[in-house]
Amino acid sequence: MTGADYLLPFRTKLRSMRTESFGADPAGARMERIRRSPHFVDGVFQNPVGARTRPSGSTVEFAKIYFHKEQRARRTPTGTVPVHATTLADLAAPPATGLRLTWMGHSSVLAEIDGRRILFDPVWGERCSPFPFAGPKRLHPAPLSLAALGPVDVVVISHDHYDHLDLPTIRALAGTDTVFAVPLGVGAHLERWGVPPSRMHELDWNETATVAGISLTATPARHFCGRGLRNQQHTLWASWAVTGPEHRIYHSGDTGYFPGFRDIGAEHGPFDATMIQIGAYSEYWPDIHMTPAEGMRAHLDLQGGHPHGVLLPIHWGTFNLAPHPWAEPGEWTKDAGEEAGQAVAFPRPGEPFEPAGKLPAEAWWRAVSQPIAHPWRRPRGAESVAETSRGDMDLAGER
Repeated sequence: MTGADYLLPFRTKLRSMRTESFGADPAGARMERIRRSPHFVDGVFQNPVGARTRPSGSTVEFAKIYFHKEQRARRTPTGTVPVHATTLADLAAPPATGLRLTWMGHSSVLAEIDGRRILFDPVWGERCSPFPFAGPKRLHPAPLSLAALGPVDVVVISHDHYDHLDLPTIRALAGTDTVFAVPLGVGAHLERWGVPPSRMHELDWNETATVAGISLTATPARHFCGRGLRNQQHTLWASWAVTGPEHRIYHSGDTGYFPGFRDIGAEHGPFDATMIQIGAYSEYWPDIHMTPAEGMRAHLDLQGGHPHGVLLPIHWGTFNLAPHPWAEPGEWTKDAGEEAGQAVAFPRPGEPFEPAGKLPAEAWWRAVSQPIAHPWRRPRGAESVAETSRGDMDLAGER
């Protein structure tokens, strides 16, 4: 018996333990299309700029920080997160200006744009995990049920990580008439979960699908993929530029900072609103998530280098995914917006707002947060966020 023969039963058992939540690997014609992608090199999808996708530094050091009792307390709210109480009633009437955004928590956003409804990265599950009994648990409930949300024209997925692609949520949406727009390879998961290929637009970077008069373009991002221990990098990750007859919006998905934001803005912007990842950053993974300062720089790059439109911070407040204090992303983004002269919306989860109208500006997180040290603040006279280079802005590593 060879070593391979000995391992075969064990591998078979591992595959049998893969629950439906793990999804499916691309195969057949889908895998052939992946191999033809210019972004698929040496058997894996490549980032636009090199990125470390595994935590850097000492694992022991990270564990000490992450599991330290006092540090863990700072990563959770001290009380009940104030979810907006009248989401359903507020969504009953169409937006007066033609564009309305409702942050449902984490990276889930309902965008009502020029008469159409687009749902980004919907996660209604209790945990972002393949298991119902383990993994990061929600820190606040979803503002309303999926059933109450009503018809959605397009569901847009940025990548296949559990906090962005949620099996029970997709299963529920698969039973509706909605169309899905996903990065290349992600369709394998959806197909396993009951979404017919006829209702999927599976796109490579810089490819566009048009649904009900709205253009959806998968644009580059600096991240990675995977739903299991064996990560083959066979599904793509993306940000999204969405264009309607009157409005333009952008959703970053998960990404590290990279110069390509300027190119995306030049090609598809400027945007009336951007939804930018500003949470779950760490010095242990600086290449694949942005700090709030980097998120602000990304927004400015997307807008041609100048304050424009409205920034909606996403990827924070709902799940505990990084060592930073729970409310730090909100506080830091508020400072970054004021420093750059950029309009930023701070809705409670479920609070709709129109970028062209009055923006929610209250720092609502302060009522349920431990004191925050503000380590990113610089002396008076320091250069502005808009003028700072990317290297100077990675302040998470300086704490």
